Amino acid sequence: MPNIKSAIKRVRVSKRKTLTNSIRKSVLKTNIKKCKQAIASNDSNAAEALKIAIKTIDKAAAKNVIHKNTAARRKSKLAKALNAAAKQ
Repeated sequence: MPNIKSAIKRVRVSKRKTLTNSIRKSVLKTNIKKCKQAIASNDSNAAEALKIAIKTIDKAAAKNVIHKNTAARRKSKLAKALNAAAKQ
């Protein structure tokens, strides 16, 4: 445990930010999983699920939970999967 006042504060801030980031990552993973399932089952709401997943990915990238290139890669991969499923 730190003794210096500023170090004690940094521990508190770090815990709070870690909790927030883990919640954001969990929501992100859940929405991506729902989107993948909708695409795999040829659900009529797949496009809507993609829209929600993209919105969540963009929010995570904006808050630096994930890197912007990672966000772009994930969005591209989901869109590509949806387009491939629509062609079949």
